[in-house]
Amino acid sequence: MDKTKLQTRINLIKNKRESLVKLLDKPDLGSLRTDVVQALEELDELIEEFNLTFAN
Repeated sequence: MDKTKLQTRINLIKNKRESLVKLLDKPDLGSLRTDVVQALEELDELIEEFNLTFAN
């Protein structure tokens, strides 16, 4: 997979990240809140690692 394809996929992930952030605003999330927070942390790490690896 080339850099352009990876960049496209990372951009899709960045756009979908907002959905997880919106979930945190829901008061009835219950124990799933922990999973959402963990997913956000992992997405942020993935994005950061991509940016470090393919720094322009």
